[in-house]
Amino acid sequence: MAALIAVLPGDGIGPEVTREAQRVLEVVGERHGLELTFEEALIGGAAIDAGHPPLPAETAELCARAAAVLLGAVGGPKWSDPGAAQRPEQGLLDLRATLGVYANLRPVRPHPALLAASPLRPELLADVDIMVVRELTGGIYFGRKTRSESVATDECRYAVEEIERIVRMAGRLAQTRQRRLVSVDKANVLETSRLWREVTTRVVAEEFPELTLEHMLVDAAAMHLLSRPASFDVIVTENMFGDILTDEASMLAGSMGLLPSASLGEDGRGLYEPIHGSAPDIAGQGIANPCATLLSAALLMRHSLDCEPAAREIEAAVSAVLDAGLRTADLARGGESVGTRAFGDAVLARL
Repeated sequence: MAALIAVLPGDGIGPEVTREAQRVLEVVGERHGLELTFEEALIGGAAIDAGHPPLPAETAELCARAAAVLLGAVGGPKWSDPGAAQRPEQGLLDLRATLGVYANLRPVRPHPALLAASPLRPELLADVDIMVVRELTGGIYFGRKTRSESVATDECRYAVEEIERIVRMAGRLAQTRQRRLVSVDKANVLETSRLWREVTTRVVAEEFPELTLEHMLVDAAAMHLLSRPASFDVIVTENMFGDILTDEASMLAGSMGLLPSASLGEDGRGLYEPIHGSAPDIAGQGIANPCATLLSAALLMRHSLDCEPAAREIEAAVSAVLDAGLRTADLARGGESVGTRAFGDAVLARL
């Protein structure tokens, strides 16, 4: 099987972590008879600096041809002027819309060897295994925006079909797990959330009657993620709520450098990226944690290339390296740490 992988390193530490993920993909791809080719392109601040829009036409065309997209990170203080005509983050939003990847999957599973890295007590983290399913191409991030000297607006809009398809995705995932689904909204205040709750209730009742469905307000969900995280199985929620809650949930694992994500559409093509940002304060120092990007590469193998054995091999190799005691600076907590490349080397050695 031949497959083209578009690699978008982006900004900050993005080039460093995507480099390690590509090395791993090359090894497991060859092992499993996959003829993988990689093409690199610009996105975000790197594209702006090169005189292009945040999502150049050439990048969009490459991603449209590719079987999957591996992305590093976009943005940083260099491009953070609120009055700027172009922002790096717009490139990522445009790419998600262009690819039609409406479902963002963010697994949260603390590694047993890293429980001490979390600010939560270890006993709260036992048996935590959460899949957050975030709607990715609707809501306030994509709504109509206005701005004057004295007033700004961001419209939050959801259509029935957008809610139906993300709930179906979450329902199918819940069927393969503990069959518990929590839908997070703000139905006591927002009309979009009231529609979200009505549609979710109907879809689950009609199509997934075997699931246990619970509706939860987003503020309560934020509290329960810290007070009783093991009670969650699959969480489905809208775009902005999912963005915030998954960053919060990264603290269960101990670092944002540990959590991967997969953004999927209807055709099997996906966009794979770590949930962390570009971390410009450590960019170029070779100390970034590549785990989240390596695990995103495993999701790429699983969801876009349909190669479950390769996905499990990557995940097992990362786990084994952590079990062996290797830590990047974000996890070392003042102790001895290894760099990005050395961690990647250790994972390749395990493979």
